[in-house]
Amino acid sequence: MKKAAYNILPGTEEILQTMGEQIKLARLRRSLSAELVAERAGISRASLWKVEKGDPSVAMGIYAAVLHALNNLDKDLLLVARDDEMGRQLQDLNLITKKRAPRRSE
Repeated sequence: MKKAAYNILPGTEEILQTMGEQIKLARLRRSLSAELVAERAGISRASLWKVEKGDPSVAMGIYAAVLHALNNLDKDLLLVARDDEMGRQLQDLNLITKKRAPRRSE
């Protein structure tokens, strides 16, 4: 089976690695074994280890399942792109400015 090629930028790779480390720390803080979290998430321990390493080949759904297995941490996924400041600025640049309403004559 041919390995898929991923075009991941170094900065994004670092973010995934940091996220993996944070997931591992969350598991350890809760004193949960890798076997138990993998079972709760419905994945293999090998997949959990890939998540904890920040492997970009792991599907987003698996990350979500692992976060859910860590006592509903998957709710934090709602924070992703929640306040898209750059998107709002770009959107505002494309808004057409309406003409002013005519002045009332008295």
